[in-house]
Order: sequence, then C-alpha cells, then structure tokens
Amino acid sequence: MKYPECFHCGEPVLTGSQFTTHINNSDRLMCCPGCQAVSAAILDAGLSNYYKYRTEPGSKQTALVPDELTAYSAFDLPEVQQDFVHSESDISRVSLSIDGITCAACAWLIEHKLRHVAGISSIQVNTTTERALVTWLPEQIKLSEILSQISLIGYQAAPYQVDEQEIQSKQNSRKFLLRLGLAGFATMQVMMFALALYAGYFTELEVQYRDYFRWVSMIFAAPVVFYSAQPFYFSAIRSMFSGRLNMDVSVSIAILGAYIASCIATVNATGEVYFESVSMFTFFLLLGRYFEQNARQKASVSSSNLHKLVPLTAHLIVNETCEEVPAKGLKVGDIILVKPGEVVAADGTIIEGCSSFNEAMLTGEQTPVQKSDASEVYAGTINVEQPVKLKITAVGQDQLVAEIIRLQESASNNKPKVALYVDTISNYFTWAILSIALLTYIVWKIYWPEDAFWVTLAVLVATCPCALALATPTAVTCATGIFTRIGVIARKPGVFEKLTKIDHVVFDKTGTLTCGTLTISDIELYGQLDKTQVLEVAAALEASSLHPIAKAFEQYNNQQLAVRGIQSFVGLGLSGQINNTDYRIGSAEFIEVAGDQSQAVYLAQGDELLARFTLVDAIRTDAQQTVQTLTKQGCRVSVASGDSSIHVDEVAGRIGISDVHKGLKPQDKLSLIQKLQKNASIAMFGDGINDAPVLAGANLSVAMGSGSAITKNSADLILLGDHLSRFNDAVTVARLTDRIIKQNLYWALGYNLFIIPLAVSGHVAPYIAALGMSASSLIVVGNSLRLLRVRL
Repeated sequence: MKYPECFHCGEPVLTGSQFTTHINNSDRLMCCPGCQAVSAAILDAGLSNYYKYRTEPGSKQTALVPDELTAYSAFDLPEVQQDFVHSESDISRVSLSIDGITCAACAWLIEHKLRHVAGISSIQVNTTTERALVTWLPEQIKLSEILSQISLIGYQAAPYQVDEQEIQSKQNSRKFLLRLGLAGFATMQVMMFALALYAGYFTELEVQYRDYFRWVSMIFAAPVVFYSAQPFYFSAIRSMFSGRLNMDVSVSIAILGAYIASCIATVNATGEVYFESVSMFTFFLLLGRYFEQNARQKASVSSSNLHKLVPLTAHLIVNETCEEVPAKGLKVGDIILVKPGEVVAADGTIIEGCSSFNEAMLTGEQTPVQKSDASEVYAGTINVEQPVKLKITAVGQDQLVAEIIRLQESASNNKPKVALYVDTISNYFTWAILSIALLTYIVWKIYWPEDAFWVTLAVLVATCPCALALATPTAVTCATGIFTRIGVIARKPGVFEKLTKIDHVVFDKTGTLTCGTLTISDIELYGQLDKTQVLEVAAALEASSLHPIAKAFEQYNNQQLAVRGIQSFVGLGLSGQINNTDYRIGSAEFIEVAGDQSQAVYLAQGDELLARFTLVDAIRTDAQQTVQTLTKQGCRVSVASGDSSIHVDEVAGRIGISDVHKGLKPQDKLSLIQKLQKNASIAMFGDGINDAPVLAGANLSVAMGSGSAITKNSADLILLGDHLSRFNDAVTVARLTDRIIKQNLYWALGYNLFIIPLAVSGHVAPYIAALGMSASSLIVVGNSLRLLRVRL
C-alpha cells in the first residue's frame, strides 16, 4: 500500500489525516506533530512563499513538538534561512524589519539592549527604513532568540523580505488611516459642540443641557484617546521602561492629561473641558505622522528596487533540454540559458556565447558591457544581444546584488557624529520640556488658574523634538539611495563626513587612473625558452596573484604546469618551482637586472634572465575630467605608484597631475600619506586589495570595484564600473547632504526656540501647537527628500 507523502518533509504519512496544516488554500497532510508545528510556524512567520519556491522537501521534524516551539522557531530552519541570511565563515548577517519604530529613541533602545546579548556582534537600526542590520555568531545564539529578545522590549521583528515588507507596510498604512479617519471624524463632531458653546449659542440653556453636550463630547473623544492615539502611548511606555524619555512621552502626557482632566470636570460638572483640543491635536499629530511615514518610505525604496530586479524564474538546462524553474531553486553549478532581453537570475560565468549586458542597476552606467567566455555576469543585469549559457557561481545572499544591498543598508544605518549628538540632545531636551511644562503649570496656576492647563498642554505638544530626531537619518538614507543609483558603495561609517573634508586626493596608477587591464605589447627573449614557453611559465607563477599585472598572463595559463612553493614579495614579485626548477617574476629590482624606464616585468630561471615583458595599460576616459574637477573644487592631486617606469610620468602628464611619486613600495606609500596628512585630509585611491596598509592609513580610502572583488575590498568607498568621475559625484552628494542636515538641525532648533516662549506665555492654542509640531517634522523630512531629486 502506498501512503501519501508529508507535505513538509516528504516522508510517508502513516497517521491518516490526524495532522494537517492549511497551506495555499488547501489542507496539507503532515506525518507527525513536529512537521505540523514547523509548517504552522512557517506560515505564522509570513513565509508561505517557502512552499511555493522550494525545490526539495524540508527536513523531518519529529524531534520538535508544538509545546517546545517558540513563535520564531521557523526562522532557524536552514531551508528557510537561505532566502535572507548571509553567512561568512563563522558569522551570519540578516536585515530585519522592525514594527513599532517611531523615533531615534526606539533605535537607541533596540541597539542598547541587544549589544549586550552574548553572541550578537553588532546591530545597527535605521529609523527611516525601520530596519536593523544584525551580525551574530550562530554557534552562540540562534536567530529565533534574537527575534525573541527584540520582542521582549516591545518590538516585533522579522527578516526583511521585499514582498512581505510591502504587504506589512500596506497593512500598517491601512491601520494608520483608520486611526486617522476616526480621529478626524470624532474631531468634527466634538468641534460642532465646542464651537457652539464658544459662540454662546447655549448660554441661555440650563446647566444640565450644557453638561449633556460635554458628556456627548467625552464619548466622541474616547475612541480618539484610547484607539487613535495608541501608537504614542506604546512608544512612550517602551521609552520609559528603558530609562530614557522620547518625544512621545510629552505627547502622551498631554493627550491623557487633557482627557482625564476633562472627564473629571464633566463628572463633577465644574471646570473647563478640553475634548475638542484633545481630538484636534491627536488628529493633527497623526496626520503629520502619516505624511512623514510616506516620505520615509519614499526615502528607503532603493534597496527594495534592487531586490525586485532579480527575476522569479530562470531557464535551467538539464540533459540538453531547457525548462523554466523558480530562480530561488537554482544551485551553484547549474547551467542556465539567458535569452536576449532577459534579466539574469543568478551570478554566473559564461560558458557559451558572447553578448553585452546592461549593468546599470549595479554601476549606474547605461552603456552595455561586452561579455564573452569566462566573463562573470551578475543577477539583475540585462542580456542585450545574444543568448548565452551561464554556469551558476552564487545564489541567494551570496550574489553581488545581495552584497550591494547589505553594504547600502549598512551605510544608511551608520550614524554621523552629529546624529549621535542629536540622540543625546533629544533625551535631555525631553526632560527640559517636561520641566518647563511643570514650571509653566505652577506659575499659571498661581496667577491665572483658569488657563493653566491648556497653556501647559500647548507647551507639551508644541515643543516635541520630532523634527530634531528626523533631521539626520532621513537625509543619510536619501543620500545612500543616490549613492546606489550612481554606483557608489560606502562600506564604512563616517564616509559622508569624510568626503566633505577631503582637500588632497592621491591616486595609485594601475587600476585607478588606468583601466587596470594590462596587455603584453612586446616580449624580449634572453634564454633558451621560446615565447610560448616563457608566457606559460609566467602565467603559472602569476596565477596565484590578485595584482592587475597577473591578469595580463591569464590567457596563457597551462594547467599542466604545477607550481610549488609559491612566495609573494609585496611590491616586488613572485617566486616558485615548476618541474623542480626555481623561477622568479617581477620588477627589475627583484630579478636584479638593470631596468629601463618602460613598464616591464622580468622572468628569470635561477640567476638567468629569460624574458622581458613590456606592458601597456589604457588611461580611463574620464581621468582628466575628474582631475580637473577636483582641482577646481580646491583639492590637490598627486600620483603615488609602485611602478617606476616612465609610463607613470606619461599618464600623469596626460591627465594634468604634476605631483608624481613613483617606484614606491607599500610602506613608502604609507609614509607619503602620513607626511601629507600633517597639512591635509587625504583620500587615497588604490586597488583595495594589495594596497591595504596605505588605504587603512588614509583619511578616506577609495577603490575601483567590480564583481566579487567588492566582498574582498577593504576601502571605505567603492566606485562600481569604470568612471572615476563618480568620486566627484560622491563628493557633491556628501556636501549637499551635509548642508541639508545642517538646515534641518537649524530649523528644528530654531522652531523650538521660537515656539517655547510663545507657548509658555499662552499665545499658542493646543491645536495650533499640534499643527506647528507636525508641520515642523514634515518640513525636515521634505527638505531631506530634496536629495532624491539630485541628478548627476
């Protein structure tokens, strides 16, 4: 008898219909309570797409029983994690969507609490995108435990996935609109009675009728206070539990204080009521938050767009037949066909065919790049001309597009120093406002008791530091989006600040001012070997090197030549044994021969010189324009190259650089940078791999990056593609960002300094205070969004 298979793990179901889970609109049979519990947990976590795109059954879960499952256990399954967790050696990294973040204090709270959890290496929270980038040690802590720790402090977190995030955003927007609509409706009803009372229409009515309208107003205001204003209360409670006050504390005190006082006055039939003020400023606050939320989402869409560029399906070739399969099911080593006009589904190497690919989504450059056999192609790029076959080299979170998204998110999460200062100021500012409000109430209660409450109310609402907290993160997020658009990746904190201070740029030559694609223009033979033989020996020695010179010999590599005892001498060359014979390849100094001023590499067998290879390297098309622009911006420009040939002077002369330093070893470059740093802030351009010491020593390190080299690069800033001018664009964006951040801070501080005296002196009504505070926040967010309109 053939038993049905378990929908989760594929094992035979021997228990009939005892265990089922409702998946994709159908009841699916499970073989045991463990599989039933895991499948339910996967659905509860919003990961139903796992069952749509999986290519193999999940692992059997008999060891798990429902009572032992936590709410987040599904996120620990390897088959589920492959979609959103990136693992590198013993460290894992994930981007989390966090529901409930309202301000900078929320980010501070989450970061502060989780940094002390054993196993978590780092956490960075972005209030604009409402996401966190978490790095942890899987051997010490599980992802489910991290999510549980976040839940314990009042926030709900889940791995960031574009489709699920959009669904969640729409659901949150609908809830927000419901709160806003309810507040607006109630405000209109309450204001009808309040305006009539203020106008004296009911002054001749008896007190019992006046009280009746107050009771009606209280009933209409209740849903506003207890439902519409809930986000403010939850945010305030989380903040106070952390021992820190955020901007929602004063708002919550104002709303609840006004409503409770009005309820007491209504019940006792004495005193003033503020139901219309409570309803109105709650409505204005929610309206401001709603527009602010939309603006923040607009500022953070770039990474989502990158995710969406990777197609859902691919053409897999199996036994010479082509079939369409889910892209998530591809594995390293699979062969896929990419037709003209199609988007590449995964990173791979071309094994058949030749075509050009539009890599604008990675580099910002619209000109297609020609690719042929052995060329690397990346997920999300578009095949323009001819069909090609690719062998998959990376999938999921190991793909280049995923790495760029991680770098982008890390850059947007990195806070400039000014943001850290603002976070501290916001905390003290809230304490100061509460103290001012208390003092205001005491003074007004003594001299003008009938107005004390509403004046204090206006102080609490008008001076909320929302704009102050939003001044920096929205601008940095927008700037990071522009960087991604133009093909610039910021790898480390402080890049925006450093870019604005650079006044001296030092270029390496090979791979920066030049294209880095060296070719052999001439070969001179001195020994018994012919050209083919010396090229094969040289290629075998250079095969282990990452230096651009090594690529000039790649095409001559003979796999039958085995190299042993390879040794690298930084800045000089390589040595090794081939067929028990010692060979050396490198500079004239390394080979100990008299070299001329040309760009050359020498090959020797023992002490015998075998060959001299003359190399040429084309200058980048926009190198001269980049240098001219930097000079106009007031930057000094120099060349620091390890090449000692006359080619360095030729390149520098053609692009307009007069300060030339050549024949430098890595330690010599570092000494030069340290000398120049005494009088200037230095940006150093290098290849990011071999120039690690000098890049680390510069104020800002910049590299030209492409493909998998990005993951190995140690530079602060990476320019994708082949255009040096992107560095000028990055400087322009950084300066604009710095200017907008300062404008935001000046406005936020100026607004509060202006409104505090007016509110304290009783010249601001509570609803005007709410309108002013919301408008202040919207101005700051809107000013930051101007960055998205920058075209470079």
